[in-house]
Amino acid sequence: MATFRVRVATGEACGAGTWDKVSVSIVGTQGESPLVPLDRLGKEFTAGAEEDFEVTLPQDVGAVLMLRVHKAPPELPLSLGSLPPDAWFCRWFQLEWLPGAALRFPCYQWLEAAGDLVLRQGAAKVSWEDQHPKLQHQRQEELKARKEMYSWKTHIEGWPRCLDHMTVKDLDLNIKYSAVKNARFYLKVQSAVTELKIKGFLSRTGLWRSLREMRRMFNFHKTPAAEYVFEHWQEDAFFASQFLNGLNPVLIHRCRSLPKNFPVTDDMVAPVLGPGTSLQAELEKGSLFLVDHGILSGVQTNVINGKPQFSAAPMTLLYQCSGSGPLLPLAIQLKQTPGPDNPIFLPSDDKWDWLLAKTWVRNAEFSVHEAVTHLLHAHLLPEVFALAMLRHLPRCHPLFKLMIPHIRYTLHINTLARELLIAPGQVVDRSTGLGIGGFSELIKRNMEQLSYSVLCLPEDIRARDVEDIPGYYYRDDGMRIWGAIKSFVSEIVSIYYPSDVSVGEDQELQAWVREIFSEGFLSRESSGMPSSLDTQEALIQYVTMVIFTCSAKHAAVSAGQFDSCVWMPNLPPTMQLPPPTSKGQVRPEGFIATLPPVNATCDVIIALWMLSKEPGDRRPLGHYPDEHFTEDAPRRSMSAFQRQLVQISRDIGERNRSLALPYIYLDPPHIENSVSI
Repeated sequence: MATFRVRVATGEACGAGTWDKVSVSIVGTQGESPLVPLDRLGKEFTAGAEEDFEVTLPQDVGAVLMLRVHKAPPELPLSLGSLPPDAWFCRWFQLEWLPGAALRFPCYQWLEAAGDLVLRQGAAKVSWEDQHPKLQHQRQEELKARKEMYSWKTHIEGWPRCLDHMTVKDLDLNIKYSAVKNARFYLKVQSAVTELKIKGFLSRTGLWRSLREMRRMFNFHKTPAAEYVFEHWQEDAFFASQFLNGLNPVLIHRCRSLPKNFPVTDDMVAPVLGPGTSLQAELEKGSLFLVDHGILSGVQTNVINGKPQFSAAPMTLLYQCSGSGPLLPLAIQLKQTPGPDNPIFLPSDDKWDWLLAKTWVRNAEFSVHEAVTHLLHAHLLPEVFALAMLRHLPRCHPLFKLMIPHIRYTLHINTLARELLIAPGQVVDRSTGLGIGGFSELIKRNMEQLSYSVLCLPEDIRARDVEDIPGYYYRDDGMRIWGAIKSFVSEIVSIYYPSDVSVGEDQELQAWVREIFSEGFLSRESSGMPSSLDTQEALIQYVTMVIFTCSAKHAAVSAGQFDSCVWMPNLPPTMQLPPPTSKGQVRPEGFIATLPPVNATCDVIIALWMLSKEPGDRRPLGHYPDEHFTEDAPRRSMSAFQRQLVQISRDIGERNRSLALPYIYLDPPHIENSVSI
C-alpha cells in the first residue's frame, strides 16, 4: 500500500475547466498502478483551481517514472445516452508522499477527447539520460503520435513546406488561438470592415479625388507614429530614415562602389554633396549607402478592378551627412537597366517628379517587405521551426521546454494567413500590385538566395557593413536583444550539454535541424543552413536565431505595418500607372492617378491594422507563465534573462524620450514571444 497526495492545477483560460472525470495511474520502475479516480461531489476541475486528492495504491510501483492521466465523460444511465467529451486545460500535476517530497509533472496542454495522456516528471532530459526502457519507449511513442498529427505539405512549389491542414478547423486546441483571442481577432476585423463600409470607402473602385480626401480615411485608428508619418512623408530625411527604422530595415547596405547599372555622376549629386567632394571620395569615406529592390525586376503584376497594375525595381543611393547629420537620398533609378527611358531622379528635380520617384520606392518596399521580409522570413520560416520541433523534440527535451513559448499560436496564424490573406479572392489577390502570383514569385526568388547568415543579426549587420551608421535603432535594439537571448540560450545549453560531443550525439536535436534544412530550405546546400550541429557554439547560435526570428525579428517587421501604411502615399500597395520614362511630366493629378484605388487602399489598411496589433492574450518576450522547466538552474537563467530585458527596455525608453519619432518596435514589452498575429 502506498498513499500519495495528488495536486492538480487547471488553467485560467475561458473554457479551461471540465466536467469530465479524470483518473490517474502511477508508472514506476516496478510496475503501473490501476487507474484511481480523482473524484469528489460536484465539478472538480474548475478554471484557475488547484485541487488536492488523496490516492492510495494497492501495491508499491517502485521509483516513480511517469503519470498516466485518463479523461472521459461522466457515465450516464443508458436511457440518457452519453455526453460528448469536455475539453480541459491542465497546467500540472504534483505527487507528494512525504512533507517536502514532491514531483511536479508539467502538462500545459488541452485534453480534448476521451483518452490517456502520459506526463513526465518535470526535469528536462536529453535522450541519453533516459536509462529506463519505459522512459525511452515513452518518448518514442510521443514523437510517433506527433508525427502522425503534424505532417508537412507543399503549399506552393518553391516555398518552404508547411503544416498539412487546409483550415483552422482541422487544428487541435493546443495550437489554436484561445477563445478570447479568437473572438477579439474576428471582432476586430469585422469592426474595421464595418467602419470603412459606413464611410463609403470599401466599395469604391475609383481613384482618390485628392490627398485631402485621403485625410478623411486617415482618421481610421491613427496612432502617434502614423501622425508623424502623415506630417513628414514628403521629407527626404524621413524617406531615408525608414530604411533604418521603418517596417523593412534589412535592405540598406554600405556602397563601396557604384553598380555599373546605376550610372550616377558627380554633377547629378553635387547639390546634395556640396562643393569640395565627389562620389568617389564619399565611396572611399564610406558615407554612401544603397537600397536595391532588384528582386522585383520583371515580376508578375496583378489586375485590380479590371485594370492592370505596375511595379518597379528601383535602386536608391543614400548619403550619410558628416557627423551625426541625417541620412538623405541622393538618386533614384526606377528600373535595373539604364537608358534614355529610365532617368535617374534627383532631389533637385521638379517636386512632383521627385515625390513620385520616392513613392515608387515606397511601393517597392511594400512588395518586398510583405512577400519576403514579413511573410517568408517572419512567418513561413518560424512555422518550419515550430513544425519540425513538434515532430522531433519530446516535451521532456530541454530544447522543447526552451522553445515551446516561442511557437505559441504560430501554426494557427499561418493557417489563417493561407485562408484569409494569400488565398484566391482574398486581400493579397484582390488589392496588392503583385497579387498571389507576384508574391509567390518573390518568395521563390528569395528562397534561391536566402542564407543562414541573413537570419543571424550580427552576421547580417556585418555583411551589410552598417555597424556604425548613426540612428539605426533597429540595429542597436536588435543587437542588444540578440545578445540577451544568446546569453540565456548559452546558459540553458551549458546545463544540458556538457560537451560538443553531447550535442552531436543528441539524435532528436539532429533530426529537428535536419528537417528544418530539408523541409524549410528545401535541402539547398548553398543556403549555408546547417543540416546538423556538432558543437555547443553552433547549437547556441542556431537556437538564438530561432528565438530571435520568432520574437524580435517578427515584431520589428510586423508591428509598424499599420503606422507606415495608414497614410497610404507613404506605403502604396499597388501603382496604377507605369513608372515614368522621362522627367517633367508629373502633375498632382497624375500623382493621384498612379496611387491605388480607394477600395484596395482600405482593404490593405484593414489587413495591416489587424496584423500590427495583438488582439489580446499576449505574452511579451521573456514572460513564461507556463512552467515547463522545474529545476532551479534553468529557472535562474530565465530570471537573469528577464532582468536583462527590463534593463534594455529602460534604456530604450530613456533614448526614446529625446526622439521626435520614438522607435518602440523592439522595446521588450512590445515584443511578443512568438509569431501569433
